[in-house]
Amino acid sequence: MPADPGAPDEVAAAARGFADAVARIEAGELAFPLPGSGRTAERFAALRTVAEAGLSTARLVEGHVDAAAILAELGAPPPGPGERWGVWAAEPPGEGLTAVRQGAGWVLNGLKQYCSGAHSCTHALVTARAGESRRLFAVRVAADGCRPVEGTWGAVGMAGSDTPDVRFTDVPATAVGEPEAYVDRPGFWHGGIGVAACWYGGAVAVARVLREAAEHRADPHTDAHLGAVDVQLHAAWTLLERAAREIDEDPRDDRGEGRLRAMRTRAFVESVCRQVLDHVGRATGAGPLCHDTGHARTVADLGVYIRQHHAERDLAGLGAHLARPEAGR
Repeated sequence: MPADPGAPDEVAAAARGFADAVARIEAGELAFPLPGSGRTAERFAALRTVAEAGLSTARLVEGHVDAAAILAELGAPPPGPGERWGVWAAEPPGEGLTAVRQGAGWVLNGLKQYCSGAHSCTHALVTARAGESRRLFAVRVAADGCRPVEGTWGAVGMAGSDTPDVRFTDVPATAVGEPEAYVDRPGFWHGGIGVAACWYGGAVAVARVLREAAEHRADPHTDAHLGAVDVQLHAAWTLLERAAREIDEDPRDDRGEGRLRAMRTRAFVESVCRQVLDHVGRATGAGPLCHDTGHARTVADLGVYIRQHHAERDLAGLGAHLARPEAGR
């Protein structure tokens, strides 16, 4: 599905960045090694770098490389040349998607919310209910019956990620993996840490104005804020690198530590992002937010992006997991 010519500038810019990144991946100029390949730290570093340049573009690129990892893990063909994939797997309350068999294949009907890259992806992996189970399906976004619902993405932060609802009407689909395979596979948790690497890149980008302020004026309060931000970012990246090593040591999650690792890492990186936003805002005041468009956009984008972590709900999930007698520590 081509980019909507009437889309806001931020959507068009993110779509161009997305297409450029995918072209660089295909040319071998930009690498995202698969999780558990022995080079997971390189994957996280690449996601961080893309996010430092632009969070909306990073959201689209992360979806594409996550789709490639999912397809590889579930034994499906990889993205083809020129294809740009998304992963549309959010399942908030509401109508959702249903899948029914039709001949040798499947068709999808219903409404899918939070479909990043709805106007720029060529293909997507989507979750849908198939009877009593949930399955993953591959679809062509340009297929008849697959239509973004205009006006359903009114965000200011992450506006460029182009994440509206999409209406599916008898859309042909190919099942990927067995029922529940999408959430049961080890890579589900590995991928969640990749998202945190993007959050981290956004926090680094937000912190730039604080570092520049400290370099240009001698002020102990500014220095104190910069020191606090540096400690938090250093700790977050150290944790991400440790997570990458552990994933490479146990890519199939035979030790059963993947879920706990992902929940801890995501929660910590999200908390660091919030602290960075707070320190930078308190140290630099309204000036950068009012006069530096790029910084203001990054601040707004990061505030929305980290809400993929569900705050106390996810912390409660972590606590409940730890409270189980068999849980790892």
